[in-house]
Amino acid sequence: MPNTLTYAVIMAVMVLFSAYFSATETAFSSLNRTRLKTLAEKGSRKAVLACRLSEQYDKLISTILIGNNIVNIATASLGTVLFVQLCGDIGPTVSTVVVTVVVLIFGEISPKSIAKDCPERFAMFSAPFLSVLIWILTPLNVIFSAWKRLLSRLLRAEADRKMSQEELLMLVEEVQQDGSIDKDEGELLRNAIEFTEQEAGDILTHRVDLAAAPADVSKEQLAQLFSQSKFSRILIYENSIDNIVGVIHLKDFYTGSGITQQEIAKIVAPVVYVLESEKISAIMRLLQKGKTHVAVVLDEYGGTCGIVTMEDILEELVGEIWDEHDEVSEMFRRIGDHAYRVSGSVDLDDVCGFFGLKLHSEMISLSGWVMEQIGKLPVPGDSFRYEQLVITVISMDCHKVAEVEIAASPAGDL
Repeated sequence: MPNTLTYAVIMAVMVLFSAYFSATETAFSSLNRTRLKTLAEKGSRKAVLACRLSEQYDKLISTILIGNNIVNIATASLGTVLFVQLCGDIGPTVSTVVVTVVVLIFGEISPKSIAKDCPERFAMFSAPFLSVLIWILTPLNVIFSAWKRLLSRLLRAEADRKMSQEELLMLVEEVQQDGSIDKDEGELLRNAIEFTEQEAGDILTHRVDLAAAPADVSKEQLAQLFSQSKFSRILIYENSIDNIVGVIHLKDFYTGSGITQQEIAKIVAPVVYVLESEKISAIMRLLQKGKTHVAVVLDEYGGTCGIVTMEDILEELVGEIWDEHDEVSEMFRRIGDHAYRVSGSVDLDDVCGFFGLKLHSEMISLSGWVMEQIGKLPVPGDSFRYEQLVITVISMDCHKVAEVEIAASPAGDL
């Protein structure tokens, strides 16, 4: 009986070690390194040790697997001896069943489930003993590391550790759902991640919406243009709008005593020129370097396609920015239970988000999409149906759609 008790105690210890190794493997594979580094910076020695171990993951996982296999094999061997003594010829079969169930429940599933819920805490708990074990098993780790490098060369397996933009956006979404950041912080992070992919053509103010004046404009005409447009900057061109030479700012045109006494040519500030495909991150650097706020966007023929301002770029990061010269207009104005008046200049992505639509179009604005759907230059009263919505043109401004009405069809509900 003492011999049987000894075997049982040793097996119980082996199962505890199996649980330790299984939980440690799960903890280090699922821990949040940023959180662990934060604890380390706060002075936790165990967190510092756990960070160091996680950085040498190959040695770590080799040590854990070696230890886990040793204790599991030892448990199975001792179980066979024990149950042969107790059950005779059917001992190996009984041992296989009992040891498998015990190791599976107490050595694998339970410890891994617990470690998954608090990986950083368990990683710090297991780090001291694990660091000693890594040192003891250094010869075996060297052999396995060499074997891994050989396999990597033979199989040409190269790890790509770079995180894609899609993965970063998914990470932000998960962190926001966990409650670590709020909706506004999540939106700011998403804007920052997508910032480098945005091009000038995505955010420009089109040439038909520009306020511009010829280089020989009089001060009275310029004052009238400032008053009518409500813009804080007026573009100056020579011969045609396809040859913009500078910009005049409202604060330079009006001084404390009224309209400036300087000649218009002397208060024209320079602009920079970019292509539609240029990234807005690069444009921002150009604007900073040129100490200006306006970039003229050129099309493939060298003509003016529109402009991008520093304010436009910043709005891609922080959202809409209003100043005292902007007219605050309601882009989506409710006019009924299931009907809205919408400005044609609204971004198509904003329309999709507001009405829950999935559109596949190269158009950027609602006006462009409406004209694409109608297939001709529309007139007020033209309408069409898209999914559960009825879209009607309300008014035109020159050759673009100024305002539309979007209402739910009888089968739909906004």
